[in-house]
Amino acid sequence: MKRTTRLFVLVGAVVPLLVRAASNDSAGQTNTHPAMPMVNSPGVIISPLVAKGRHVSVSRNDLDEELIRIKATLAGQGRSLPGDSATIERQILDSLVSRQLLLDKATEADRIKGREQFEASLQKFKTNARLTDEEFNQKLTQQLRLQDQTKRQWEQQGIEQATLPIVLERELKIAATDDQARKFYDENHAKFEQPEMVRAAHILLLTSDPVTKKELSEEQKAAKKKQMEGLLKQARAGEDFAKLAKDYSEDPGSKDRGGEYTFPRGQMMAEFEAAAFSLNTNQVSDIVTTAYGYHIIKLYEKIPAKMVQFDKVASDIKEYLMQRELQKKAPEYLQKLQKEAGVEILDARLKSVEVPNPGAPPEADSEPQAAKK
Repeated sequence: MKRTTRLFVLVGAVVPLLVRAASNDSAGQTNTHPAMPMVNSPGVIISPLVAKGRHVSVSRNDLDEELIRIKATLAGQGRSLPGDSATIERQILDSLVSRQLLLDKATEADRIKGREQFEASLQKFKTNARLTDEEFNQKLTQQLRLQDQTKRQWEQQGIEQATLPIVLERELKIAATDDQARKFYDENHAKFEQPEMVRAAHILLLTSDPVTKKELSEEQKAAKKKQMEGLLKQARAGEDFAKLAKDYSEDPGSKDRGGEYTFPRGQMMAEFEAAAFSLNTNQVSDIVTTAYGYHIIKLYEKIPAKMVQFDKVASDIKEYLMQRELQKKAPEYLQKLQKEAGVEILDARLKSVEVPNPGAPPEADSEPQAAKK
């Protein structure tokens, strides 16, 4: 797990927690119960504070904006917030408080490292998603418009998020050595036995409405099937399969990277898996029907079972060991910072909410495994 993705694990676990807990309820059902704004002078409205302390100041507007941002993020994944709005708001508030306290401790060196981490992660994302700078900027612009955020604000937030775990690692003296990583590897060989895998791409045309999940009519399904037959002809005629996937696939999880997945047996739907593992390299399947809809699959590579060598997973093991140590130490440290800063929750509704281990996620990330490589 890389530093930029460890942010909410360390200071509230808000987004991952909500994503894991998200139900199919409408995001609009969460009520923020905004407080009455205060008027400082004629025509000037100041949002009331919901938390304050030394070097800490969180307004109702800050909290509502973060809630809206998280809703937009989840909505983009087809998810929504789970039930208790007060608990959700309190978790977000704790995250915002912890963020401010940690940034107050950030050194110039921490901030430089945070910027480097953010830029490296951004480039890695573009590479993995096979997006050009122009394609990425188009998608980012759409997302920022939904979140009512500027690119500069987004970049600053990303840099700050990348800086937070760096501050924690320095403050808590968290590190993982080669010897510790080697010991974990030697004691957990089974985790690094990579099963037979395939690297394949697919194009999916859905047979249900992506929003309502309602099954399409037989007429609509027939039209989708006919469209897929045309795409199959194009693919078998030698057209760029990745481009076809980007242009036509209705799988949001893979279309931006040309429909590509790498997976072992047991992870995909049975019909999809059977077709993928039966193909020869560069062969395109017939139309495969699953509960999701119609697929065509192209096999790029068969990867035989093997033991992944230590040097291939050493950095992931170190990241895991550091994260595990942070999960043990961060909650107590963040509570200590809040106490030292004299943080008060001023909103009576949120003050009464009890959140176990504020600053810590409800569960640890899974251990590094060969199948993830």
